Order: sequence, then C-alpha cells, then structure tokens
Amino acid sequence: MQITIYTDGSSLGNPGPGGFGCVLIAGPHRKEIAAGFRLTTNNRMELMAVCVALEALKFEGSQVTLYSDSKYVVDAVEKRWVFGWERKGFSGKKNPDLWQRFLRVYRRHQVRFVWVKGHAETVENNRCDQLAVAAANGSNLSEDYGYQPE
Repeated sequence: MQITIYTDGSSLGNPGPGGFGCVLIAGPHRKEIAAGFRLTTNNRMELMAVCVALEALKFEGSQVTLYSDSKYVVDAVEKRWVFGWERKGFSGKKNPDLWQRFLRVYRRHQVRFVWVKGHAETVENNRCDQLAVAAANGSNLSEDYGYQPE
C-alpha cells in the first residue's frame, strides 16, 4: 500500500520553543502526530517530524511519498549529502543524533521525498504547520535532549 506523509516543523525563535506536526495517509486511514519541545531549532523540528512519521509506520518496506517544505531535509536526502555525512561520521554537521535516527528508519522503507512550498496551497502541509505551531505553543513541552546550543 502506498503511504503519503506530510511533515512540518516550527520553532518560536531559533533556538526557542518548537514543535512538529505530521499527517500520515494510507488508503482510508489518516493519523496526525504532533509534539512540542521547550528549547530546539527549526531544522531539528523539521527533521524530527520526518523521523517520527517514518517510525509510526507499521510495516517494513512500505512505499512512502513524503512531502516536506524543508529544503534542509529534502535536499540532504535527495542530493545524497546525508550519506556522505554518514561516511565522515557527521563530523562538523549539526543534528547528528537526528540524522542517525533518520537513516535507521529511512532504510527500512522505500521513501521518495517531494519538496513543497511552505505556507502555500498544500492543504496537508498547512495542517502540519498548524499542528507544529500549536505543539510549540503548548503547555506540556518536552525536553529535546539532542539539542546542543552553539
């Protein structure tokens, strides 16, 4: 079965409180996931959204089309930069914890990334943005243990 995933991340300040939102669609099934963090960055939330969405899939080898408005994430994968970073141990790269987490789950599925313009006409991407902002503004924010201040 083809699975469609939309993801978005947001931070209120960079760094600052942040959140992510995901919408997963498989046939007639739909799932929304969101979480907020006390101190993080926008790029971490964009990448964490992708990790969490892929981790939510129930079956190995799923065929996934993943839509994101994050050039940081989409370009790193589609232009294969992340695989070079991995070979070099993520030396000098930000968010190595999340990139390693991403690669573990990414390799369990067949994932195609599609970049979409943020805050545009993509209904599900806009829904992810709403989820992310609401999560970032929430009162029950978690700790982003991988966040490293510069």
